[in-house]
Amino acid sequence: MIKVENLVKRFDRFCALNHANMHVPEGSIYGLVGPNGAGKSTILRHITGIYRPDEGSVLVDGAPVYENVAVKSKIAYIPDDLFYFLQADTLEMKRFYRGLYPDFDEALFEKLREFFPAIDVKRRIRRLSKGMQKQVAFWLALCCRPRLLVLDEPVDGLDPVMRRQLWSLILGRVQEQRTTILISSHNLRELEDVCDYVGIMHNGKILLEHSLCELQNTVCKIQVAFAQGVPALPKAFEILHMSNLGRVYTIIVRGNPLDAKKELEKLSPLLIDVLPLTLEEIFIYEMGGADYAVKDILF
Repeated sequence: MIKVENLVKRFDRFCALNHANMHVPEGSIYGLVGPNGAGKSTILRHITGIYRPDEGSVLVDGAPVYENVAVKSKIAYIPDDLFYFLQADTLEMKRFYRGLYPDFDEALFEKLREFFPAIDVKRRIRRLSKGMQKQVAFWLALCCRPRLLVLDEPVDGLDPVMRRQLWSLILGRVQEQRTTILISSHNLRELEDVCDYVGIMHNGKILLEHSLCELQNTVCKIQVAFAQGVPALPKAFEILHMSNLGRVYTIIVRGNPLDAKKELEKLSPLLIDVLPLTLEEIFIYEMGGADYAVKDILF
């Protein structure tokens, strides 16, 4: 669905995207994560056709997206910084979207009113709360029936009930219409619940991208104890982190969990246990390898 190849974007002397590559399969939910300033919003603005690439290519459905009306009519984008016309209410924005998107669904708009009962559709959107403004954005975007829905910090500022409702709507779009969803978010716990694929971005590049299942099988956490401290570990071990509490050592290792366990069992440990890593832990340890580790601050 999305193919980004060697994408470069510079703002004066600052290189925001440095030969970035990203591939999002059709009908998937892809989570894009990374530290602040990694280039996440910049790459989203290329995928939605807002920015022109300095180098490289951005293809959506096999076609360049920049200044391509036919491709853009299949994309709905909810940015972190929402924009509405100053005097517009929800009904006026609906008419505006209807003029832009040939597949805009009036019946779906009416059906979704029950999901957003607190929104006064005749009140100026800019007078609504931040959370309600975001609800309006989702309401309109879903009614466009996009083939690609791009979300930048989608549920930031929403209460827990509305967050759950919106995730339910998003997942329903994927199941019913095979809509491709691209999400940039710092809420890794929520992404872990909904994403099929994850890309980790840093310094304008995608460091790695895998299905969530594959990603969780490339880094593992092992708790192990030995009678006389830790013996020499196998040379093949790529240790990302190691700490201990008494005899019990916690080792974060890059590689398949079962293979790592077999290697450690050869050293006759007193106990050994392989534990699952959360997406947040994977992000922290991968970023540690990219010189973005959590540092102790001494005062």
